[in-house]
Amino acid sequence: MRDGIEETAAWESHRPKLVYPMAQAPGTGEAVDIAPGVKWLRMPLGGALAWINVWAIREGEGWAIVDTGIGGAATRNAWRAALKGPLEGRPVTRVFVTHMHPDHIGMSGYLTRKFDARLWITRLEFMTCRSLAADTGREAPEDALRFFKATGWDEDALETYRAKFGGFGRGLFALPDSFHRLNDGDEVTIGEHMWRVVVGSGHSPEHACLYSPELKLMISGDQVLPKISSNVSVFPTEPDGDPLTDWITSLARIRAQVPDEVLVLPAHNEPFHGLHARIDHLIAGHERGLERLRGLLAEPKRVVDVFSVLFRRRIDENVLGLATGESLAHLNCLIARGQAVRERDAEGIDWYRATGAAA
Repeated sequence: MRDGIEETAAWESHRPKLVYPMAQAPGTGEAVDIAPGVKWLRMPLGGALAWINVWAIREGEGWAIVDTGIGGAATRNAWRAALKGPLEGRPVTRVFVTHMHPDHIGMSGYLTRKFDARLWITRLEFMTCRSLAADTGREAPEDALRFFKATGWDEDALETYRAKFGGFGRGLFALPDSFHRLNDGDEVTIGEHMWRVVVGSGHSPEHACLYSPELKLMISGDQVLPKISSNVSVFPTEPDGDPLTDWITSLARIRAQVPDEVLVLPAHNEPFHGLHARIDHLIAGHERGLERLRGLLAEPKRVVDVFSVLFRRRIDENVLGLATGESLAHLNCLIARGQAVRERDAEGIDWYRATGAAA
């Protein structure tokens, strides 16, 4: 559940048959050719998601890089091996980042400074990352503690949150001080081909996918993943947000703008064919989750009471925050649709119940 949730058994039974054309994934310091001038590399993450995919696009005498891996010595060493090996000692010309999560932007400062290259990213992703990085070392704010208490967290969970708060910036090499803004619909020439920026939201504020009609490729970041569903969460900074509606709407827009024939280059797992089927599956899976959740809310429930209808795995302290954020995203979506209401009791705990037929 680092970047996404494990799909439930119900999702598994509806999984579309995707096609994975690449015979083997690259190891550390290796690369696999995807198309002329486009290489697939992987950077180590550890944990359940052992790798993140990053991409190198030949640009003149150097390489444009898309996504960078999480900050740290292991990733730095992997980049050194890749630059000396499959990237032939050529310089990095530009660094593109799909979104602001540390496994994507973490080493952007290292690469941009090493090669005097510019970071290309959407404005909201850059500014959100800067804001979160500024929390490094801070004490957990009372507003956030009230937010999580309202979900039903006990004192042990709140204490763990206090201890871990402010860790976002630890996954970042010092961010670049400037950037070049990407906008939805921009057409950017990278090397010999044009790539169109297709922006999504929900998983992150202004996530940039890159689509090349000529190469029939789409670098999807975390917006479309083949085997896990991207985490879509509500956070203390925007407790009434509805990111799930944003995400579902974004997926529908991508389906309308990008043809099914593309080879999808995701941030995790392997490149695949079957974009439209995967998007349909992701949207339908969340709709089924919303339906199960609404049924559960025939009797009032706290956020911590609804995990069983949304997640297959047991929710322990390691994934409690992600599960809580994702559950809130579903609950807020039902509220926005007029299918549920939220009521706070005298202890500051929120209770959710369905309205209409489900109630």
